[in-house]
Amino acid sequence: MSRFSIDATMPDMHDEVDELVDAWARERPDLDLGPVEVFSRISRLSRHLDLARRRAFAAHHIEPWEFDVLAALRRAGAPYELSPGRLLRETLVTSGTMTNRVDRLNSRGLVDRLPDPNDRRGVLVRLTREGKAAVDGAFEALLTAEAEIVAGLPEEERARLADLLRTLMGPFG
Repeated sequence: MSRFSIDATMPDMHDEVDELVDAWARERPDLDLGPVEVFSRISRLSRHLDLARRRAFAAHHIEPWEFDVLAALRRAGAPYELSPGRLLRETLVTSGTMTNRVDRLNSRGLVDRLPDPNDRRGVLVRLTREGKAAVDGAFEALLTAEAEIVAGLPEEERARLADLLRTLMGPFG
């Protein structure tokens, strides 16, 4: 079993969140601690996922923010280009931040800026061959790391967890 995987068959699993909840229940028996049981685990899992992402991306010499931009371009499909406005919507950053990011990616040879054939004043950002190789390698490494994290969950439990998280995310769009 990998260091990230969990054994979902263990009926008496106890973790640090259980200890935290037990302590709060002792000190504040008047409070409903159900949300703490969920969100403390999500928060801790998020930290592990962030570390796994950083390792996967570092192995391919890109930063997490670089992956976000490159992945948006890669998902767009051939010819792997988007307008800066579309990149803003895909990555949820400000215009100034996106300009800075595209400048830095362009200086590294991971993206090119091209004139937009439909708008004389506009540009398109296109993934280069090097950018495509970097994002593909980083994504494969990320999937391997994420697979390790969920390795202890049977497929039906993964699907159930995905459905529950989708429901939880519903109000946030």
